[in-house]
Amino acid sequence: MPDVSDVDKDQAAYRVLAAAGGQAGVPISGAELIRDGVNVLYRLPGDIIARIGPDGSRETATRLLHTSHWLARTGIPAVQALDDIGQPTMVDNRPVTWWVSIPEHRYATPAELGTVLKRLHTLAPPLSPPLPVLDPFAGLDEALTAAATLSEHDRTWLKDLLKRLHREYAQLQSGSPRCVVHGDAWQGNVAVPADGVPVLLDLDNLGLGLREWDLIPLAVDLTDFARVTSSEYAAFVDAYGGYDVTTWPGYRTLATTTELRWTAFALNKASTDSKTREQAHHRVACLKGEVRQPWSWTAL
Repeated sequence: MPDVSDVDKDQAAYRVLAAAGGQAGVPISGAELIRDGVNVLYRLPGDIIARIGPDGSRETATRLLHTSHWLARTGIPAVQALDDIGQPTMVDNRPVTWWVSIPEHRYATPAELGTVLKRLHTLAPPLSPPLPVLDPFAGLDEALTAAATLSEHDRTWLKDLLKRLHREYAQLQSGSPRCVVHGDAWQGNVAVPADGVPVLLDLDNLGLGLREWDLIPLAVDLTDFARVTSSEYAAFVDAYGGYDVTTWPGYRTLATTTELRWTAFALNKASTDSKTREQAHHRVACLKGEVRQPWSWTAL
């Protein structure tokens, strides 16, 4: 049986959708819930996706719209905002944005991901509005503080790890060039429809940062999780232009930072049920070196 608070949340999101649809002239009959997280996504008739942001996130929604339009001008296929609707549509201080649904598609291969990232990283960033600077540590300290299922010993250990990674990252940044980065670059964030043209999804974290940040997720799939084969990783490296991030001196720093973010995400959900709690604490044990690699982490 769903938690009462979850039901209330679903109803609140649908009420926002209904009000926004009325304002924007978008029919919502038959709306299908796709995702219920920080952002709530609905699939609507007419191949439209409605995205409801959290309270007070108008600035973030506006930035996403600007980013989508900018990428379209650069020639990089990315998720498209509807052009014939004034956006965002505001309801109770929550922004609703309207997007073109992508046809039936699959995840990108490692080689397709490498090709997309190579193009993205060579773009000249827009002057107005400027892209935000990527902060790999944004929200991590708060997430570890709020993790209710953590023992104080593990909390202290993770926070000490966070401080060390922060110091190491500051040294890596010194003198290293920044470029346009996706911020959450994995195969599932590049959709490949039947026409074979990859489309970049999930633009929330797109900004300026070290190019290596985008190369890490696929690399740890090889080195730490064995989720891709050596030949698949080699195809990724070749498609990107021959640069193997695992040979970069800062690889372990960014790899562990990425895994700490994935662990914090699990810890944030750990109080929902016993399986999620077990997975979150399994990830902590992996970071502490108590589980041998390759690790097996269940998606949440």
